[in-house]
Amino acid sequence: MSKAVRVRDVIIGGGAPVVVQGMTKTDTRNVKATLDEIYRYVDVGCEIVRVAVPDHEAAEAVKEIVAHSPIPVVADIHFDYRLALEVIKAGVDKLRLNPGNIGGRDRVEQVVRAAKERMIPIRIGVNSGSIEKNLLHDYGRTAETLVKSAESHIQILNDLDYDNIVVSLKASDVPTMVAAYRLMAKTYDYPLHLGVTEAGTLFQGTIKSAIGIGTLLAEGIGDTIRVSLTAPGEEEIRVAWEILKSLKLRDRGANIVACPTCGRLQFDMWPVTNELERRLATIAEPITVAVMGCAVNGPGEAREADVGLAGGKNMGLIFRHGEIVRRVDQKDMVEELWKEILDAAEEVRAGGQSSQGNHPQVK
Repeated sequence: MSKAVRVRDVIIGGGAPVVVQGMTKTDTRNVKATLDEIYRYVDVGCEIVRVAVPDHEAAEAVKEIVAHSPIPVVADIHFDYRLALEVIKAGVDKLRLNPGNIGGRDRVEQVVRAAKERMIPIRIGVNSGSIEKNLLHDYGRTAETLVKSAESHIQILNDLDYDNIVVSLKASDVPTMVAAYRLMAKTYDYPLHLGVTEAGTLFQGTIKSAIGIGTLLAEGIGDTIRVSLTAPGEEEIRVAWEILKSLKLRDRGANIVACPTCGRLQFDMWPVTNELERRLATIAEPITVAVMGCAVNGPGEAREADVGLAGGKNMGLIFRHGEIVRRVDQKDMVEELWKEILDAAEEVRAGGQSSQGNHPQVK
């Protein structure tokens, strides 16, 4: 089991549930836009958020961002140790930096001393695209090189009697990323922050992230995850939660059971499922919603769900906990099903049991 690291009121490692992280895509210097984005992330399940701090103005903005953020804030620092000192004074909850690239030992000591005084953890973030030149020359861009890079940074902090550390070893190549984390997990007990860096677009990046992150989580490796997509941050967080839910590591929001459709389909199902998926992103309660297209598996699946729709010719039957509630026409399917979903979510909040089990709402 990995060590436990506290980030404000969130625990990473030590057997705690895997934590979902996000990173803002706004200009950190724009406090309002950044906070608006953070609140949107929270709505879809973000539990820790990271902000880029490229300059002094961004570091100054961190103070107000931290003061108004409902979740812990991580400052992403590169090269300039003074920025790390500024955000520590501003009350940031965690640092993401590599001690080897912020200057000489005296500068690293200043940052570590300030972090220790305020019990602020540091994530050592190794990335395959920015490995030290000497390591690249000697070993190439391999999983072993990523681990060696992390070890060099860990050693700097350990030499300063500091071990409040989280480690990431991200690569855009999935096999390299998986191999690096496996090797790291064999050697150290620091909590591991999983991610496939620069994974790409929503479609390709989701697949890469699900395979890389999911493989490791299925092996019991990893304590916190961030999905990196060329897409809005909310999509990254939604994908992260789907990875965790598919492995039954966390419960949040609706699990949609929907048939792939075939020649037996007798109603226009795709618009129904697409609109429901969009709306269900705002539901935090762990409920199951089934939308089935015909009489082969439809009634059975719909009956197993908290809320279900079994389609017929231009119509459908709505189910609640296995019981038929009413028949609805195609044009009314989404709205009528949505009413039942909201009622089922309220039932879970009130302490009722969903088909996924009676789990507390994850906020």
